[in-house]
Amino acid sequence: MSSPALAPPASAYRASGAKKLAFAAVVAVFAISWFRPLWPTEQALHSTLTVLGLVALVWVDRRGWLGNGAFIAICGFIALHCVAARWLYSNVPYDAWMQTLTGWSPNAAFGWQRNHFDRLIHFLYGVCFTPALLQLARHAWPALRRGHAFTLAVMTIMCSSLVYEWFEWAIALALSPDAAEAYNGQQGDLWDAHADMLMATVGSLLTGPLMRRSSP
Repeated sequence: MSSPALAPPASAYRASGAKKLAFAAVVAVFAISWFRPLWPTEQALHSTLTVLGLVALVWVDRRGWLGNGAFIAICGFIALHCVAARWLYSNVPYDAWMQTLTGWSPNAAFGWQRNHFDRLIHFLYGVCFTPALLQLARHAWPALRRGHAFTLAVMTIMCSSLVYEWFEWAIALALSPDAAEAYNGQQGDLWDAHADMLMATVGSLLTGPLMRRSSP
C-alpha cells in the first residue's frame, strides 16, 4: 500500500476553486437561513454548531488533509443543517415542497406521522463525514490499512453521534420542556436518540463500497 502524499505546510496551502465555491455556497445558505428567522433563539443554538463546524473545516483544510470530494461533502451537509436549523428540524416543510415540485407526498406514500428531516440529516452526517475521517486517519497513520482506517472512521461517527445525543440531553435539562422539545425535535418519539445514532451509523457504513471504487 502506498503512503498518502505529504501535505504542504499550512502557510503554503491554497484551497482549490471547487473548495472555495463550495465554502462560499454554504456561507450564503447560512446567511439566507437567517432572513426573518422563525424561531431566533432555538435557531441560534443550532447555528453555534454551524459556526464551529465551518471554523473547524477551514482549520483542517488549511493543513491539506482533505480532498475536494470530502471537503465538498461536508459543505453540503452543513448547508442542509442550516436549512434544518431554520425550521428546527421538526418543521422543515419537505412534504409540501415535494408536492409542489412533483405532486408526490412522501408522508402519504410511506404513512409517516412525524417529520423525518432529522433522520435524513443524521444519515447524511454518516455519509458526508466518513470520507473525511478516513482521509484524516490515513494521514495520521500512513501505514494504516484502508480497511482499518474505515473502521476508525465508522467508530468515530458512532461515538460522536452518541456525544451529540448527550449534548441534546444536557440541553433538555437546562431548558424549559417546551424549549427543549423545540430544540431536540423528538416529536414524542422515546427512541429518537437511538434512531438518530442508527441512521448515522448506517450512512457511514454505506460509504464503504463507494469509497473503495473511487480511491486506491
